[in-house]
Amino acid sequence: MAKIISDPHQTHINQTLIDPTPADLLTTHPYMTLGSSGLMLENVSLKRVADNVGTPCWVIGGGVIKERLHRLKAAMYTVGLNVHFHYAVKANDHYAILSLIKNEGYGADIVSFGELSRTQKAGIPAQKVVFSGIGKTTVDIEQALGLGIGQINVESAEELAIISAIATRMGKIAPIALRINPDIDAQTHSKITTGLSHNKFGIPFVDAIALYAHAARLPGINLLGFATHIGSQILTMDPYRAAYVRMASLVRAAREQGLSVRVVDCGGGLGIAYNTLPEAQPEDLAKVIHTTLGTLDVQIALEPGRWVVGPAGVLLSRVILRKEQGMAVPFLIIDSAMNDLLRPSLYEAWHGILPLSAKAFQQPLEKTHVVGPVCESSDCFAQNRLLPRLQRQDYLAILDTGAYGSVMSSTYNSRPLAAHVLIENSCWKIIRERQTIEDLWRGELSPLH
Repeated sequence: MAKIISDPHQTHINQTLIDPTPADLLTTHPYMTLGSSGLMLENVSLKRVADNVGTPCWVIGGGVIKERLHRLKAAMYTVGLNVHFHYAVKANDHYAILSLIKNEGYGADIVSFGELSRTQKAGIPAQKVVFSGIGKTTVDIEQALGLGIGQINVESAEELAIISAIATRMGKIAPIALRINPDIDAQTHSKITTGLSHNKFGIPFVDAIALYAHAARLPGINLLGFATHIGSQILTMDPYRAAYVRMASLVRAAREQGLSVRVVDCGGGLGIAYNTLPEAQPEDLAKVIHTTLGTLDVQIALEPGRWVVGPAGVLLSRVILRKEQGMAVPFLIIDSAMNDLLRPSLYEAWHGILPLSAKAFQQPLEKTHVVGPVCESSDCFAQNRLLPRLQRQDYLAILDTGAYGSVMSSTYNSRPLAAHVLIENSCWKIIRERQTIEDLWRGELSPLH
């Protein structure tokens, strides 16, 4: 009954995948289990959460996050790498998640002053924060320098000049690394690749050494080294290896000119198993970094995001109605929508979908379209998905939504933001109340009243 699909977001372009059954998905999602009360995350019944909190509802497992943070550290330390870890806040910026990550000794990678402010609320020292992003404003740079930011990744020659001028005016020294675009194809979806020459990110590889030498002479600059980030949802090591070989050549070339290089920021991008493909392994990444950069006597930095939090999260939803009369394939219209989880609409991302009921896993499968209620044809979570026959009021879970899920939510169609639940030690607690209808227009003013 399996259906062949092609999903370029999951792996190499045009590679075909098998659309898995619910039972298949359980085997590749070890954090999800099926008990007598139905689908469970960290020994917590998701149906019980949905009954108490309502839907849509984000649920994220704190234990899963901590396990993956520990595994990533262990992978790097096992091969003898000296690594500073900076969690990519853009993946999930909830205060509770950042607090958990801080307690595990991680720093942060941020791309806005808003994200920087969140890290400070969570107690992450500014010295352990890396400021990335191509469009840092004057206020962003001033605030970062004022807080004593640990590193600013400079994305262009123009930005370098601006940072030097601001730091000099403030009487500060800006600790910077040049973010290099190595022109490496990460073989992911075109909308999440960042390391090709036509992407907006980073300094062209051919300009790197000249600009590095120029930066060393600028006032207000403490030149740390190089940074790179080639994309997201990377499942194989070849793109990393190619990028880091190029970075190693820059380190050697800079040192041949008598320039100091103390840091190589290797970025992030490790992919997860949305489908049944195996996820990227941090142990493999550690070996690649050790092989390509391990002899250079530099401080390695990593910016993990999706790999840490993605598999820890689910989006709980309820079936509003089943539309099948006159339909070749039935539509399940659910109460989650593209305003909650944008990824499928934004770049046709594939997410597993599982019923919460244990009985449903024993039922025959049928092809089903799973869609949201928003008035856009792109508000679609799955087409021709193999699912048991679900009816009005049945619950389901959309998997792997811990990264780039709630953080990208909006109130489009005047739909309130969903509640958010954190699981720790087999107990769950609400960490964000469901937005009220009145909250939708709070702060809005009308000159007519």
